[in-house]
Amino acid sequence: MAKLLPKRDAVIIGLGWTGSILAQQLTDAGLNVVAIERGPWRDTATDFNIAYMQDELRYAIRKELFLKPSVEAMTMRNTRSQTAMPMRDYGSFLPGDGVGGAGVHWNGHTWRFWSSDFSIHSHLAQRYGAAKMKGLMLQDWGVTWNEIEPSFDKFEYLCGISGKAGNLKGQIVPGGNPFESARSRDYPTPPMKMSYAPTLFAQKVREQGYHPFPTPSANLSTAYVNPLGVRMGQCTYCGFCERFACGNYSKASAQTTILPVLMKKPNFELRTECEVLKVNLSPDGRHAKSVTYIDAKGVEYEQPGDIVVICAYALMNVRMMLLSKIGTQYDPVTGQGTVGRNYCYQTGSGARMFFEGKHFNPFIGAGTLGQTMDDFNGDAFDHGPLDFVGGGGINCIVTNGRPITNRPTAPGSPRWGQGWKKATVEGYNSSMGFSAQGSSYPVRENYLDLDPTYTDRHGRPLLRVTFDFPDNDIRMSHFMSDQLEKIAKPFDAKITTVSRIKKGWDAVPYQSTHNTGGAVMGSDPRTSAVNKYLQSWDVPNVFVVGASGFAHNAGMNPTGTVGALAFWAAEAITTKYIKSPGALVPA
Repeated sequence: MAKLLPKRDAVIIGLGWTGSILAQQLTDAGLNVVAIERGPWRDTATDFNIAYMQDELRYAIRKELFLKPSVEAMTMRNTRSQTAMPMRDYGSFLPGDGVGGAGVHWNGHTWRFWSSDFSIHSHLAQRYGAAKMKGLMLQDWGVTWNEIEPSFDKFEYLCGISGKAGNLKGQIVPGGNPFESARSRDYPTPPMKMSYAPTLFAQKVREQGYHPFPTPSANLSTAYVNPLGVRMGQCTYCGFCERFACGNYSKASAQTTILPVLMKKPNFELRTECEVLKVNLSPDGRHAKSVTYIDAKGVEYEQPGDIVVICAYALMNVRMMLLSKIGTQYDPVTGQGTVGRNYCYQTGSGARMFFEGKHFNPFIGAGTLGQTMDDFNGDAFDHGPLDFVGGGGINCIVTNGRPITNRPTAPGSPRWGQGWKKATVEGYNSSMGFSAQGSSYPVRENYLDLDPTYTDRHGRPLLRVTFDFPDNDIRMSHFMSDQLEKIAKPFDAKITTVSRIKKGWDAVPYQSTHNTGGAVMGSDPRTSAVNKYLQSWDVPNVFVVGASGFAHNAGMNPTGTVGALAFWAAEAITTKYIKSPGALVPA
């Protein structure tokens, strides 16, 4: 029997980026908030000390900051005809573990999806006709650019993002991204200083008529004090961002932007190492009464709350909805149901060039030290004569020169022994790369549900992921690989290699932690699990915040849009819902 606790105004499940933003905004509005986090407490000074964070074996290889399958696994398959098998090790993507979530170990790429993304179906239908999207389940998100833009601004200024505006209030600004949607003001800090590889990349692609610009970065170019009064440091270009926390207070995370203020509030409480098992509903299923969770000692509690905000990782958000029977499970056979629908991932390809006489010093790196061109991203180019929709950003980012994982060797090099050692020495400092990060568009066959066979240590069904790269996305990615080949030629490298994605998603090698969808937002309850404010259509006092709300994935990293949606949902709760509890959008 679960121990019943006193009611709180709001219960937040998970304290990563979204949970921290929601907790900060809701407590500012006067609500009494409790956050329940499955993982441990993590703090910069005590957990991410600069003296031991730069341990590649501990963090990059042994994955100390990541979710362990023994805590929560998933089952994977490419098609419904296959039997899904459980992941014994997270490989293709790496969910975070503990306070701060995946925002602790991210690289820091901070993009705004474009205005055309939020109205993607309407935009493409108007420009090319609905037949262009045949076989895809693209849909508008229910929110407009003018509505969501201020929330992007709030997230960027919270984080101190370093970048250069390309479209300032409709005016194209030289040196920035000319394809971005209009922003109300420039980034809070200037771009990072570029090393040799991105400088050379920008020069070469500009000579080809393209439009490179500094990649917007949560690795700060200068010291910064955010609107909450939290001080952040200047990036030292140490090359330990992805898979690592930042001991220098210079990579934006919940720890470096929000928690120093939030944790001091008397109307906020955090309970760590407590796993929420389910959200408890009223008998009619229309109201969330409480959440049931189990602590580190195995004691079960029931925490009542007037509002429940699900702020876990995207995939976990969907699983929590399914376990709690919030909404209707999507059925790929009939196309009915919404929870689990429109699951998307990311498509990618890369180019690697080996030179003679050039020295790139890759150890001078950061998670987002680089240049990007969006000439082939989204709908920045004419898809009329092409057999796909979508696209990707082309990025030259120098993330690291770490000794275990950064050992590029030219094609044909020995795989081991003295020959391999010679090749890795030659390739380390004389090669550079750039990559295409492509969009992922939803199809009927890609979805999330509960596995009928495998359960976790609490006896709950695991989440089952059914996914393969859609044909549209394969064609798009091959087009991007073609562009990489063309762009690489003027570099006059000794050897150039370009990768090509192929059918048959493999969950073993790392690809991207950009999992999206499954609890998508929209204006139609028949095709979306939550409304434009991230509020459940079926249980109005439940809000589901994160990349689970994306109706598709663009050719950009999702974190900037995740942060914007968190501010957007928080504003709806504090200015609309608490004044008049109930559905904010008529079904």
